Amino acid sequence: MRFITALTVLAILLIAVGCGAQVSPQTARAERANTPPPSIAQNHAPLPNPLKDPRIIVKKAQRRLLVYSNNKLVRTYRIGLGLSPVGDKVRSGDHRTPEGDYYVFTKNDKSAYYLSLGISYPNIVHAERGLRDGLITRAQYDAIVRANKAKKTPPQNTRLGGTIYIHGNGASSDWTWGCVALENEDIRELFNAISVGTPVRIEP
Repeated sequence: MRFITALTVLAILLIAVGCGAQVSPQTARAERANTPPPSIAQNHAPLPNPLKDPRIIVKKAQRRLLVYSNNKLVRTYRIGLGLSPVGDKVRSGDHRTPEGDYYVFTKNDKSAYYLSLGISYPNIVHAERGLRDGLITRAQYDAIVRANKAKKTPPQNTRLGGTIYIHGNGASSDWTWGCVALENEDIRELFNAISVGTPVRIEP
């Protein structure tokens, strides 16, 4: 077709900029206002806000995200993964959801994917492997290690890749570029209950 609809152009732009993309505050507010009430509220008591001593475990093979508070399981959400869901992330563009131990380094309420929680990939394990395999320099390795030890944002633009988020826009398939995708009502509940610094473990 010679003519591309505005919706198609928007979809292409969102994919091109990656999971960390932002939208304008006005658009973000409109999207959240037009989203139906969370269906999970019909079956569960509201999560405390914030959770006490929270942690997140992602089980890739089961397509589930588990939320714990004080070592008690309080939520289980269905998830979608990267377009290449099997195996650990190795480099930028491999479309794999990384595995290992991380922390939430940011919360984005203006995400192009409704709401998002930034995951601290690459971690030190990935940095060590990347340095060994020649994917990153010693300076990049040192920067990743410093950021992880300080619980800050690791470098996001090395050959290891970055911008790995837990975000919305649907969990019915593996469609992301390496992120963890939830239904919008689920990411809204999780976003409201989780604080920066929350541990995240992603298992095969």
